[in-house]
This record gives sequence, structure tokens and C-alpha cells, in this order.
Amino acid sequence: MGMGTITHMSMGRTSTATMTDLSERALLRLMTWLSPAFPVGAFSYSHGIERAVEEGLIGNRESLVAWLDELLVRGSAWNDAVLLAESWRRGKSGDVGEISELAGAMAGSKERHMETMLQGVAFQQALAVWSSEQSPDTIDGVPYAVAVGNAAARHDIALEPALTAYLHAFISNLVQAAVRIVPLGQGDGISALAALEEAVLATAALAATSTLDDLGSAAFMSEIMTMRHETQYSRVFRS
Repeated sequence: MGMGTITHMSMGRTSTATMTDLSERALLRLMTWLSPAFPVGAFSYSHGIERAVEEGLIGNRESLVAWLDELLVRGSAWNDAVLLAESWRRGKSGDVGEISELAGAMAGSKERHMETMLQGVAFQQALAVWSSEQSPDTIDGVPYAVAVGNAAARHDIALEPALTAYLHAFISNLVQAAVRIVPLGQGDGISALAALEEAVLATAALAATSTLDDLGSAAFMSEIMTMRHETQYSRVFRS
């Protein structure tokens, strides 16, 4: 399965795991871990969107949806999903060191690296409420997607629901960033989330059967915007 196959034609595929596969406790934990209230600091990051708004690349709901769809299908969100899936598969053994190094190396800029590493650290610190001090959940220096995948495996949360929840949280955070800086109304924000539902489901389903060979990104403008954001004179977000 190469990157060329990652299209929305996959939306009709049969899912191997759905939210109905989750226990009530597992669903509750997913909702807690990936809620805006979970203290990972996601609200501090725009993933380059602040710079894209500054340069006129995003200025309304339609351009925001197109931007986020690209990230889901062939950008950083896709790579995060592949890395999350692989870390989930290795999660029971706690052997995620190699995946963590790969995920860190794939961050395309200083701010992208900071974004994934600091959120990963914050996620693991908050996760200590559910984990003993000696649990592999508390491995140091794990990127965010890897930390979520590892935790989901260790807490018996099925892979595809974990992917769906992670991707939904990813785009929800960026939609809220755009609501603030475009600016967009809350109605436009909700409409953007609704428009991206199928892309989230398709990407999660495809990533659930992915391997590391499927890693790859073609969302060059997003990476460029993140790099340019590093030197932006006045800004609200950290990335």
C-alpha cells in the first residue's frame, strides 16, 4: 500500500474495529485522554496554520477544510496515524524506542519537533493518574502519537477507535485555532468538523492496516508554513 492509494475512495471499506468494540471504560478513557481538557497543551499549537492565515492561504471555512483534508490524507496527520498504529502494535512489550526515534526524526522543523515532543511528555505525565510509576507508559521522550498508541495498547483500547479519536482531536484543535485567528465563527468551525468526518474515518481505517512502509508526506506547504512561523514577528501560537 503506497501513498498513492490513500484517497477517499477508501471510505467505503469495512472497518475491522469500531466504537462498538470498546468497553465503556475504554471509551471513557479515550474521551478523557483526547479531550481539549486533557493537559497536553494542544491549544498552544497551530501546526503552521497561523502562518498560513498570515500569508492568505487560509481565509475561510472552505480553505481550512481543504488544508486539513490534505494533512489527513497525505500530510502529518497521516504519518502520525501510521506511527500511532505501529506503537500500538508494539505497546504490550513497551518496545517503542525505535518508533519514538523515527517519529522525532520525521518532524520537519524545529517547531514541529517541539510540538510533538512536548505534547508527548505532557500526555505521559497526565497519564500517571492511571499508571504506576514503573509503567512503560512513562517512557521519557516519546512523541505524542507514539505515546497515545502505546497507552491505548496498554489499556486495552482497540486500534481503530484510538486512531479515530486521535485524528478527531488533531483536527478539532486546528479548527479551534483557525476560529481564533482567521477568524471564523463557531458555526463555521462545527461545519468544518462535519465536513472532515469522512476523511477522519477513512484515514483511521487505512492507518489501522498500515505498516511503516506507508509513511510519507506530500503536504509541503504545511511544512513550509511551520518553518516560516518560527520567525514570524507577532504570533499567538507556538507552532
